[in-house]
Amino acid sequence: MNETVTMIFGLIGGLALFLFGMNNMSSSLQKVAGDRMKKVLGFLTRNPLLGAVAGALVTAVLQSSSATTVMVIGFVSAGLMSLPQAISVIFGANIGTTMTAQLMAFKISNYIYPIIFVGFLLGFVSKKQKVKDLGAVIFSFGLLFEGIEIMGSVMKPLAGSPVFVDLMGKVSDIPALGILLGAVMTLVVQSSSATIAVLQNFAAQAGPDGVTSIIGLAGAIPILLGDNIGTTITALLASIGQSRNAKRTALAHSFFNISGSVVFAFFIPVFAKFVTWISPKGPEVEVIARQIANAHTTFNVVCTLVWLPLIPIMVKLVTFVVRGQDQSQRSLAQPRFLDEKVLGQSLPAMHLISQEIDRCAEYTGSLLVCARQELEGRTAPEKFDQLFQGVKSLQEQIVGYISRLFARGVLNEEQSEITAGLLFVTNNIDRITDRCGEITGCVRQLRTGGHSFSPNASRELDQCFTISQDLFNTAMDAIRRGDKHAAQEVLLEKNQMREQQRKCNRSHLDRVTRKECDAALTPDYTGILYGLDRIADNCVSIAEEALDQISFVALEMPTVLAGEVEP
Repeated sequence: MNETVTMIFGLIGGLALFLFGMNNMSSSLQKVAGDRMKKVLGFLTRNPLLGAVAGALVTAVLQSSSATTVMVIGFVSAGLMSLPQAISVIFGANIGTTMTAQLMAFKISNYIYPIIFVGFLLGFVSKKQKVKDLGAVIFSFGLLFEGIEIMGSVMKPLAGSPVFVDLMGKVSDIPALGILLGAVMTLVVQSSSATIAVLQNFAAQAGPDGVTSIIGLAGAIPILLGDNIGTTITALLASIGQSRNAKRTALAHSFFNISGSVVFAFFIPVFAKFVTWISPKGPEVEVIARQIANAHTTFNVVCTLVWLPLIPIMVKLVTFVVRGQDQSQRSLAQPRFLDEKVLGQSLPAMHLISQEIDRCAEYTGSLLVCARQELEGRTAPEKFDQLFQGVKSLQEQIVGYISRLFARGVLNEEQSEITAGLLFVTNNIDRITDRCGEITGCVRQLRTGGHSFSPNASRELDQCFTISQDLFNTAMDAIRRGDKHAAQEVLLEKNQMREQQRKCNRSHLDRVTRKECDAALTPDYTGILYGLDRIADNCVSIAEEALDQISFVALEMPTVLAGEVEP
């Protein structure tokens, strides 16, 4: 096979192995991290400095600043995070992503296969899911480095190519060319970590003298700066179709990297000397991978320290570029919190699901009130119908989102159990919605026949409505807070509903016997009672989930709500 073709195949094969290992390691790390990620994200409620720390730590786990940025854009679009908060997290994400380059700089070629074997053994032999996930982390870590080794081995012939040496000389002499090359590489691969790993391998090839790097640190830095610019495209693409604040968040990421790259481009010789000073000493080909990693870290740390106090200026800048206000009116049927781009991160996705279920429950509570008002003749049927259709559509989308989250395979065993519980809660809210529809069906059938209940019958039904509403509100409080005491209250109050239903049935039959009430009204009367009793049963089912330690997943982020109206 032609040597050039062999090199290309080796390069793309090694790159594929690197990206596969990185993505698998990220997914497995999230499963191993579990609730620790929740605690890290809890920092987001504090000040910009802690927001940056949270961004760095989350990105170190996700092994991708793009993943963190996309997640943050989803939070901003959902109204869960303010623009200044999001910007501070993204600043930190740029620091977190440098950990990948630091890992790449370690020379562990002699230990790659033992690492892969240990990871495989843990995943294959162990029956505990946590250990299997840990094995997947170790196995993927080994694959990641094997990809780097493959890329490094196929690049060695380039060191003897006069054409390539001449090209690298031009990159070293013309920083703008290096910046452009780095940006294009990252645009193509869609991973700055991958392109920096490739750069580290390129730079580790010896020049004609066999001692110095083929490109040198001064030549590698412009490409590194270009990589930082190219990675912002992912965030910009993720913001398409999102809210204005989401677009501003993506734009802040771009401004951060572009402004830093432009400034650093004027001081490359000084920057290279500083990096050489803080890095290990030795032959250039031996230490340049670490020098590139240190340059990457230094660049992002310095830019973050400069920009953190200037976040208000960044907010004004991106608000000036992306003008206007986000639409405050939002259809009920349109999910406010669910974001497809966050599905790859288990805990944030579970948090968004919890927020959407809570929102849906509020409208289901309004639906129950609306059914009660229709019985009393205090509202138009059209209002109930519009609200009913909106809630049913929203519930369907929540179930679909949960299904897609399970299909991603990013949930660990505990998270799967919680999410399944949330799905069960959603299904019970859906059944309560259906019961409201059945109740209004009985009411409308009554109205169509020109009938109405006696004052005593109306008063009895009103008492049953009150019990149902109290049960629903208490059950949802139990799920929101994981409150077992509130859940126990629901189970006790359910008996009250059963007693009230029996009392109402006896009273109705007594009135029929005394000719105070038309016997023809019995099916509609008992139908309404049956619907309210079934609502109580669904509330008990929700409360039982709380007793099984199922509750909404909160990341302790203050909700920044936009206005919303009923459809």
